[in-house]
Amino acid sequence: MTITHKRYIGNLGEDIACRFLVERGFIIKDRNYLKKYGEIDIVAEKDKQLRFIEVKSVSRRKKNIQSEQSGYSPEENLHSWKLKRLARTIESYLLDREKNIKGGLNSDWQFDVVVVFLYADEKTAEVKFLQNIMLS
Repeated sequence: MTITHKRYIGNLGEDIACRFLVERGFIIKDRNYLKKYGEIDIVAEKDKQLRFIEVKSVSRRKKNIQSEQSGYSPEENLHSWKLKRLARTIESYLLDREKNIKGGLNSDWQFDVVVVFLYADEKTAEVKFLQNIMLS
C-alpha cells in the first residue's frame, strides 16, 4: 500500500513528537485512537495526568524561508468544530478505557498541541509545544 506525501509527513511528525515527549518524561499510552468523528494522535501520561495530544506537521524546504502565507501557524487549523470533535473523541477514549484509567471520566487530563516543522533541505525538525489548550 502506497501512502501519500501528506500521510508520510504526518507519520514522521508524530514519530518526532513522540520522541520529543518521551525525552521530557512522558509515557506514550496510545497513538492514533480513531473514532468515526475524530482521532487523537497521541495519548500520553506525565505526573499521573493523561495528556491528549494533537500533532500538526508542516514540511518546508528551508528553515530560514517564510511560508507563502507569512505569519501562518499550523495550530491555527484547530477550528472550533475540530476542537468539539476532539472533545467528543477524548470523552469516548475515557469511556472505552474507564476500567484502566484511575478516575475514569473524572480523571485528571489536559489537551496539548505539538507542532512539528520539518525542513527537507537541512533534514532537521523544530518542535513547538503548546500545553493545556481549552477545548470549548
